[in-house]
This record gives sequence, C-alpha cells and structure tokens, in this order.
Amino acid sequence: MLFLLISFLPFILIISKSIPLKSLPLWASEMRLLSLLFWREFLCLGAHWLKEFRLVGSQRFDPLIRMACKKKAAARVENVEESGEMSVLDLPELVLDAILGKLSPTGLSSMGGVCKSLRERCRSDHVWERHMKKKWGRVIGRAARREWQAYLALRNESLSNAKAKGFLGSLSCVWPLCWVKSRLDFGGKPLMSSLPDDSIMSWYLSIEKGKFWFPAQVYNREHGHVGFMLSCYDAQVRYDCNTDTFEARYPPHGRRTIPPEGGVQWDRLRAPPVDTSAHELHVTDCLNDLRPGDHIEIQWRRNKEFPYGWWYGVVGHLESCSQNDQQCRCHNNDTIMLEFNQYTPDSRWRRTVIDRKNHREEGNETDGFYGGIRKLYSKDEIAMWKQLWPTEVLE
Repeated sequence: MLFLLISFLPFILIISKSIPLKSLPLWASEMRLLSLLFWREFLCLGAHWLKEFRLVGSQRFDPLIRMACKKKAAARVENVEESGEMSVLDLPELVLDAILGKLSPTGLSSMGGVCKSLRERCRSDHVWERHMKKKWGRVIGRAARREWQAYLALRNESLSNAKAKGFLGSLSCVWPLCWVKSRLDFGGKPLMSSLPDDSIMSWYLSIEKGKFWFPAQVYNREHGHVGFMLSCYDAQVRYDCNTDTFEARYPPHGRRTIPPEGGVQWDRLRAPPVDTSAHELHVTDCLNDLRPGDHIEIQWRRNKEFPYGWWYGVVGHLESCSQNDQQCRCHNNDTIMLEFNQYTPDSRWRRTVIDRKNHREEGNETDGFYGGIRKLYSKDEIAMWKQLWPTEVLE
C-alpha cells in the first residue's frame, strides 16, 4: 500500500505544478499547498512506520537476534545489581540539580538530548539563570528584558494573525496546522524538541546566535572618535559569536545617519544604568549631595535634535574657594562647578556651572546643552571611566 502511494505521488505533484498559482482562486491555491504539506508529512510518517516495522519484524522472525537481545539485557541487569550502578535520574533532586548547575551551556544542551526528563530539567529557567547572569549580566538590563518581552509579544501576535488569515487559517480548527508549522519551522523535528519562546534558555541562545538586538550603552562610540571620548551613548547591539564582539547601531545624530559600528569589545559595553531614554531629560536626585571630588555623569547633547549621551566629570571647587578641605564651603553654595579634566584648561568644554536649587537643561547652541546628573557611588563605574581616559589631553 505504501509503495503504491509513493508511486502515485509524482503524478500528483506534476498535476499540481502544471496549474499556475495565479490562475487559481485563493482557496484553491491554499488547498494545493495544504495537499503538498499533507503528502510530505504522510511520506515521513510512512518511512518512519516502515523503519519500525522492519526493526520489529527482524526481532520477531529472527530467533538468534531476539535471544541475543535478551541475553544482553539480562547481562546488563546482572552487572547493575553486582556493581551497584545507577541512573543519573536515580540521584536525589538536590544532587542532580547541583550536577546540572556545574554544566556549561553546551553541556546542558547535550545533556538535554538524552531523554525527555533530562530535557525538561536542562531547559528549566533556574538552571539557565546563572549562565544568563554570568555571561550577559554586565550588558543586559531592565531595558533589554522589556525589549525581549515586547519581541515575544509581537512575534506571537504575528503568528496569531497569520493563522487567522485566509482559507488555510480557517481550517485550523479541523486540521493540525500547528503540527505542520512545527515541521516547517524546526526542520522536521518533533514539536516537543522546540524551545518555549519565553524560556531563559531561548533568550540566552537568541543573544548568543545574534538573533536578538537589545538596548545597551557604548563607551567612546564610533571606534573611539575624538569627539566622543569619555562619553557613553545608547545603542541597539547584537552579539557576534565568531569574533566575540558586538555590532552597535546608534540612533541618528541630528540629521546624520550613523553606520553600524562593528567589533565593539566587551569592555566598551554596559547596561543602561537608568531607564531614561536618550531623548529625555533625566530627573536629578543627587544635587544636594554633590561635593568637590565627587565623580559624576551628566547628560549632554550638541543641540535639541541630538540624543543625549552620558559624559564623565568630577565636581570641582568654585573660583572663590580656597580649596582647603577644612575651610571649603562649596557644598553650601547654590552653584556647582563641574570639571571635565580630559580637556585643556583653556578649552570651553573644561568647566560648566549648574544651579543646585533649580537645575534644568542648561546651555546654548554653541556649547551644547547639559541635562540630568548621576552621582557615581560604585568604584567599578569610576574605574571603568579612568580605564578609558585618553592618552592625550583633548582640545
């Protein structure tokens, strides 16, 4: 019977291909596609059935093979009883979780292919959370998590709309189109082998394979362009596993479109420390705490059309101050002096003053506009800025 169906398949394909799609109504073309998918899946199932039939038949009608299998199984049981060997799944839950926790991402993927039970354990979120934090924790923040959730929601909505569109979608209630779709999407692998979209493992692998662009910030953008030294700008980035670097896409700088920057090293990337977008003024909450010597980041943009970047600086002494630590009263003054010591003393970018009591965006079209301020408390953040310090003083 299977041989007759396989022989009849070329005749069906010739007839279906001889009629152009454009000459058929929409429902007829979709029915033809459904027919082709059906016959393809039917042949796959038939081949699988034939393989199983031969295997069972060979064991059923060949006494020598059947006896050998029984002896081999019996010997395995005896060896287990004598040696006390046990399956990995026989281990206590805590021990098994500890073992899986020591595996690398590659090891977990391999272990997950052993059996269904291990597959579920190796794909659990609590196992992959550690790997996610260890590799991507420095560059993945709240904004990237929101981006991933939005990405999943949009993809699920697109799939739902695709299923509901046309005559083919209307048959979903009587024909398992999701089963056919799983065959197309995953190269013929069973649906149970596919990853849940909302799993941490799926998110990890999407980043690892460069399929997911996520928001981050890049230090010294555009290959260390002198105009961006000691600054950090928002970008959409994705990972390149071949070079172990990132590709960054920046928002338009005014009317100028910026080409993507490749080869961005790990140490030039960070997760956005605040949720403020590049076009919004950050609300400053540290003005009353700022004292000379404090390290800060401040928003700055060239003009109103440009996005903000975060620029590194320190709080300096006012000109009227003697700069004596015991006599300094700068922290009681309504004016705060900010210094950017990467520039020469006579540079117009070297210093700026802000109002402690009523700080808003300040500046002009010549010197640019200064926005919100972050006080840096973390030694790691301060060390990162010092590591990026230019080798020469900027004009």
